[in-house]
Amino acid sequence: MNRMDLLLKVFDSTFDKESWYAPFKDSIDGLTAEQARWKPAGEAAKSIWENLNHLIYYKERLVANLEGREWTNHLSGDENFYLTEQSNDDQEWMKVVERAVNVNQKLREILSNMTVNELDHQSLDGKLLDIFVHDAYHTGQIMQTRKMQGSWPSNR
Repeated sequence: MNRMDLLLKVFDSTFDKESWYAPFKDSIDGLTAEQARWKPAGEAAKSIWENLNHLIYYKERLVANLEGREWTNHLSGDENFYLTEQSNDDQEWMKVVERAVNVNQKLREILSNMTVNELDHQSLDGKLLDIFVHDAYHTGQIMQTRKMQGSWPSNR
């Protein structure tokens, strides 16, 4: 397996292809806006919606960079949890979910069309692995939050 195939495999297993753990896409499947907004007790706790905002931000920034577009939406690590405004509107929540799915699909498309030379030229291996591990970390938080609120399927 070459490096690009490995990176795509890791991307797929963290996004939408179940491996040893449930992927990100499964972790947000079937949630309502109310469930996505729910937070466990504690100041450090984030809602699922906030975690999704955080993941979207870094993927959109990476995609813009890979496409050669200027990134002007500079937010700190704390600010990007609030990229979109939370509400009890299921349609608004679904727009955020769609945004997350779209940016992941766009990133996969870009990576699928990238050569190993381009990967080397941009020194992307480490950046990509970091973002994939970051996604897996927050996916685990999302699943734990769902378990705490009782919205995680019992057969998982």
